[in-house]
Amino acid sequence: GYPPTNPTIPPLHIHDPSILYDLPTNTYYAYGSGPHIPIHSAPTLQGPWTKVGTVLDADSILPKGDRKAPWAPTALVHDGTFYVFYATSHSGCRDSAIGVATSTSPGPGGWEDHGAIAISGRGERGKEYPFDRANAIDVSVGKKGKGRGYMTFGSFWTGIWQVPLKPNLLHMDKQGEEEKRVKHLAHEPAAIHPPTKKADGLCGDTTGMHPIEGAFISYHEPWWYLWFSWGKCCHFDPEKLPRAGLEYSIRVGRSSSPQGPFVDKEGKDLVDGGGEIVYGSNGDVYAPGGQGVLSGEVEGDVLYYHYLNISVGYEFKEARLGYNYLKYVDGWPV
Repeated sequence: GYPPTNPTIPPLHIHDPSILYDLPTNTYYAYGSGPHIPIHSAPTLQGPWTKVGTVLDADSILPKGDRKAPWAPTALVHDGTFYVFYATSHSGCRDSAIGVATSTSPGPGGWEDHGAIAISGRGERGKEYPFDRANAIDVSVGKKGKGRGYMTFGSFWTGIWQVPLKPNLLHMDKQGEEEKRVKHLAHEPAAIHPPTKKADGLCGDTTGMHPIEGAFISYHEPWWYLWFSWGKCCHFDPEKLPRAGLEYSIRVGRSSSPQGPFVDKEGKDLVDGGGEIVYGSNGDVYAPGGQGVLSGEVEGDVLYYHYLNISVGYEFKEARLGYNYLKYVDGWPV
């Protein structure tokens, strides 16, 4: 079985959390999906978390989707600058865009919205490989120290993809051959659910649902880890829950390179449907996902995520932050 979650006190309601620790101020910052990308801060991971503002002062300048409420941000610090990568889209469609905002500090105020790094779906840029088959949401950027950044993204359809970024992390680095540049990292080959009746390829996948998303890359010497959320994320009807195991769970593969290929314990490539389940529903915890890993904590790496507490309810708004400390056994996180 899985260990119980460490809940925050009081609960921090959040979807697709991204957490960073700011050493100079000894403060944790959490960024999540929602209007203008909400920011919460806390003195400890457990809390208490306080909403301090938002990343964006206005709607996103991205040309796609719901520009008021961006999705699944990823925050990081690079060369003294704070970055928040995010996406805009509409649920069930891959007409999407990935953008980034930067600031000199992690809190609200002073963020510059730089516009689109990548676009999928309609438009000329959506015809470029791999954006002609991927969904430009759920962005995460993996890097080690002063090394280069790799932008990992994707949701449903063809799964998880990766493209290197230029040193300033504001643009894709398209130099070099296609094979070296674009990596297909993970996919669910099986149609876990049939296509919706209205599926047209842009909104709804005509081949059915391939529920893999929320990728995050972490490093723990000597391995790179690709984490992802598999299954149904949200909008659960307590009267008609999916079959056990089809709801969100947190899975991982590892590689000696940030560009993959990532495999599970059996050596199965994540592109072929591989993946080790690290955390799933247990006790009051239901459908954990939207995860990230916080390194550098005294107790070790922290796996954090949102989840539903079934003793409270299954509503979308009830999603809350939970976390667990990771141990590594034979190079695998548990």
